[in-house]
Amino acid sequence: MNAPVTHPPEIAAALEGATPFMAQYLTAKAGQADAILFFRMGDFYELFFKDAEVAAAALGITLTKRGKHQGEDIPMAGVPVHALDGYLARLIRMGHKVAICEQLEDPAEAKKRGGKAVVHRGVVRVVTPGTLTEDSLLDARGANRLAAVAVRKGRAAVAVVELSSGAVDSVACSIEDLGAALAAFRPSEVLVTDRMYSDETTRDALNGSGGVVQALASAIAEPQAARTRVERLYGVAALDGFGAFEEAEVSALGLIAAYLETTQAGKVPALAPPRRLGDSGFLAIDPATRASLEIDRTQRGEREGSLLASIDRTVTSGGARALAERIARPLRDPLAINEQLDAVEWMLERRDLRRDLRDGLKASSDVARAVGRLALGRGGPRDLAAVRVGLSIAEGIAGLFVGQVDPLAGQPRRIALALDRLTLSADLSRLKADLVDGLIDEPSHLARDGGFVRPDYRPELDAARTLRDDSRRVVADLEARAVAESGVPFKVKHNAVLGYFLETSAKTAEGLLRAGPDSPFIHRQTLANQVRFTTVELSELDAKISQAGHRALAIEGEVFENWRREIARLAQPLQAVAEALAELDAHAALAEWAQEVGATRPVVDDTLIFSVEAGRHPVVEAAVKAQGDPYTPNNARLDGSGADCARLAIVTGPNMAGKSTFLRQNALLVILAQAGAFVPARSMRLGVVDRLFSRVGAGDDLARGRSTFMMEMVETAAILTQATPKSFVVLDEIGRGTATYDGLAIAWATAEALHETNRARTLFATHYHELAQLETRLDHVCNLSMVAKEWNGDLVFLHEAAPGAADRSYGVQVAKLAGVPTSVVARARSVLERLEGEKAATARLDDLPLFAVAEPEPIRGPSVVETALQNIDPDSLTPREALEALYRLKGLA
Repeated sequence: MNAPVTHPPEIAAALEGATPFMAQYLTAKAGQADAILFFRMGDFYELFFKDAEVAAAALGITLTKRGKHQGEDIPMAGVPVHALDGYLARLIRMGHKVAICEQLEDPAEAKKRGGKAVVHRGVVRVVTPGTLTEDSLLDARGANRLAAVAVRKGRAAVAVVELSSGAVDSVACSIEDLGAALAAFRPSEVLVTDRMYSDETTRDALNGSGGVVQALASAIAEPQAARTRVERLYGVAALDGFGAFEEAEVSALGLIAAYLETTQAGKVPALAPPRRLGDSGFLAIDPATRASLEIDRTQRGEREGSLLASIDRTVTSGGARALAERIARPLRDPLAINEQLDAVEWMLERRDLRRDLRDGLKASSDVARAVGRLALGRGGPRDLAAVRVGLSIAEGIAGLFVGQVDPLAGQPRRIALALDRLTLSADLSRLKADLVDGLIDEPSHLARDGGFVRPDYRPELDAARTLRDDSRRVVADLEARAVAESGVPFKVKHNAVLGYFLETSAKTAEGLLRAGPDSPFIHRQTLANQVRFTTVELSELDAKISQAGHRALAIEGEVFENWRREIARLAQPLQAVAEALAELDAHAALAEWAQEVGATRPVVDDTLIFSVEAGRHPVVEAAVKAQGDPYTPNNARLDGSGADCARLAIVTGPNMAGKSTFLRQNALLVILAQAGAFVPARSMRLGVVDRLFSRVGAGDDLARGRSTFMMEMVETAAILTQATPKSFVVLDEIGRGTATYDGLAIAWATAEALHETNRARTLFATHYHELAQLETRLDHVCNLSMVAKEWNGDLVFLHEAAPGAADRSYGVQVAKLAGVPTSVVARARSVLERLEGEKAATARLDDLPLFAVAEPEPIRGPSVVETALQNIDPDSLTPREALEALYRLKGLA
């Protein structure tokens, strides 16, 4: 969370005595006091005062001075206009807001008002982490969301907008579920009221979101004011047509509407109607669980190594974002989940169609983001080309599915809906045809550069271009016609005073001078030896040629603006096409991944069963196979009702044997199944899960004064207060951060509560072997152990989860594998033998010199028996000699 940039409080007073230029800057700055102001001056953006100091330190640019203001030097820094995006990206990543103040007129126009006139400037946009739209600032395969959070009448709500694509979502939930609801969207920026910003009950949820938090005035979120702002944003008289929103949802949407009004400087983005997701449509996953399971980012914050990265086979940026959303927010309605699975299965069964679909999509463009930029006036000709390509590919892909319909079963509902959206309306077909006719194949990036409209699209543009590019030929044609008409040997010439004119000798001009006012040749100037004439056509040509370049750019600008306005008008159907392409890409990608790894369709229903046969961890398996090693699959069975099998499994075994992998594996299978994906297992049956909890590994939170054990207990408390009989819980090593008996007591009580009170399906890994006794004390508990074997003094991990409890932890053997010095391992083994010999409960630890320096065991040479054995050659012995050698060795021993 970055503190806003602070500025001198006397900005208003500072206008006194300021130069016209500095007064203009200070006025713009007064309206954006919490942002770094980039002030356009020719080919540079300049920064002054505190902004210059902050930017110089953040960007590593030179801090200098420009004149004085009220007797003090003015700090100044600057960046080139062409390099703006790179500097913006760095400031935004640091959490800063940046206001862009542009020149709103040509400097030549300002000069007409007088030598001291200042070019008109104004703030055209405020750039924040959640309002980015430029491709250069965005992750093409990841969403960039602006979220707002509100609480009304004991209910919380999260509203989210992705400005680059126009998607708007709203979800209402309990205050306890706010963290899970917010984390599911992974916002870049979160808006809250100043009252919520200081509220302890919501701080964890805000901090767990991962986004920069911005506090706004509480009055903005008042329901009536918020409703008015949202209605104004969408241009509607009431929100009822969008759904029955709770007060908290309206407040959250109002925060977003107010923020967009401020940051977009009055430009209205192309937003889809808000989708009300409800508080029961998605699997609840709190921030700690998301971090633990590394769903879309590893615990180091990287995409590579996450679940999403391991399954992503999408070929478009829109498809990648759709898949990421699907994995981040798994469903919890069995009907909706099975519809998604139907689509994946249908794609999996049609390999040729899937190949053609993916080949077609590879040539697609990011239509959604192109439309978003164009609607906000930030797009260029390449965005027009992206829309054209997207519409063309949509038509082609729709054609691939012709004849693919089973006359009996038809198509899966999700496939059919996507194809319906790919059918272009009359307006979209006209737009595509117009762009095909009028836009060149490879247009420029900026509209102001021109050259993007095809020849023959606008006759007046062709004429202007001809004058601009072929003026010599045009002038030569006119000269020839003038000579032919008059019989006088004219030459067309040009100077700065007369412009273009016809010149001939004084002698040959005599006839034209006597012709009078009816002559088409108008006398302009007489010199000693030449006479100069003009014609109406030549005068008009002179004006046209001098203005041809400007006119050509103006006509292209008009054409671009017409296309831009039409795309903004058709934003919603265009976004629907983009969503359909993205959804088909996601379905096909999941089918591709399923075929690649041998994944199977899970059976998802409304029971309390969790049954996996030969399940595999999708991320670990990929890493293991990349090294050429096999992956050991495992079974797991739980039944929340306890009728078919245990509700809670105690998982024991040595470190490094795979307990944490086994736990995470099963949690990730839940996510995949409820995201509508196939799962890496021989088979799986899943009674749909409402909340997923994972406490596997923990770190401290030094900034908030929380130790590792305290963090563990906070997360455990959240599980015990929120888990329900339909939840799925994986817990690893509860209680290990405190004294042995305290930890054992906490682990024991937690296991009992999960079994008896929460009644959630639970995998409970522990090193407290005493917990294995719960199998005989509680009705629905079983023991599982990760199998390890000792071989020639070494420990071999089999990575198999087998029934029964582990008989020991093999900690000393693991220490040896880790490279702990031999003397320490030997000392640990001797202490362990004594403790185990005295049954631990009665062993007096103070009798053991635990803190004495253990003498390393002396290095011994081979024994007499070993020496004698080495001197025997078995292949050369007769049976009698061999028997004698055996007796001799026995005697030596």
